[in-house]
Amino acid sequence: MVDPIRRKLLKTGAAAAAMAATPGALFARQGGNDDGGRFYERGNVRIRYEETGSGFPLLLISGGGLNGSTIEGIRRRNPFNTIEAFSGEFRCIYADLRHAAGQSTGPLEVDRPWDAYTDDQLGLMDHLGIDRFMVLGFCIAGPFIWNLIKRAPDRVVAAVPAQPVGFRPELPNAMYESQSNSWGAEVVERDPDITTQMADQFLNRLFRTDPDFVFTVTRDFVRQCQTPVLVLPDDTPGHSYDAAIESAMLAPNGQLSMYPWKDTPEKIPLAVRHVRSFLRSYRPA
Repeated sequence: MVDPIRRKLLKTGAAAAAMAATPGALFARQGGNDDGGRFYERGNVRIRYEETGSGFPLLLISGGGLNGSTIEGIRRRNPFNTIEAFSGEFRCIYADLRHAAGQSTGPLEVDRPWDAYTDDQLGLMDHLGIDRFMVLGFCIAGPFIWNLIKRAPDRVVAAVPAQPVGFRPELPNAMYESQSNSWGAEVVERDPDITTQMADQFLNRLFRTDPDFVFTVTRDFVRQCQTPVLVLPDDTPGHSYDAAIESAMLAPNGQLSMYPWKDTPEKIPLAVRHVRSFLRSYRPA
């Protein structure tokens, strides 16, 4: 007999393809602050965030590229509902990425794009009085997660990059082109302070300035990284299967999920079970 949690996860997996086909629904709740969202401010940066559940802190980062990494993305876009899956035993924290199609705002830091996002994520943890935490994220969260580990190795207890973005030598411009066509065009319309040239410089810095591997760290860094990491691979133009596998194999405390893990709704609960077991095993007492 299928238990209630597994039944919900199966339904979530079945709905994922439908949501991908209707991206407009993703941002249906952008207006107002009626759903409990709060804001963390640091200088001219303002980050909208929410929390659900209690227990050891778990930072959730949505996929969907630079546009879709939002609170709504966490709720609706990813292969499974991370809030539903983990808020019963973790304090889940999630936010709108700066410059995404959400409510977080701030300057476009062309010279240090990856670190600007990491500043926001670590700053939010500081704002909440959280020292150590775990992190689980999808797609664009892959490079964010590795940068969090690099910047704060003593704070990130364990990490789960799911379907992570990675560099593909055979498709060197895959991420630059996809984000130019989506985020680049839209952010200029949303923010009058950002020009097309600035957005292009930003994307070049992210994805075409010394591109390699997982974008934010080197293979030598991963070889020395002691943080436990569970990688859930994917294989798309922007989600390099080879980079995902290599990162898990190089990390001394790396693990791999099964692959494929999200091609059918029936497999998704197995992946969730693996993630839950991994997080529990490294959760501090």
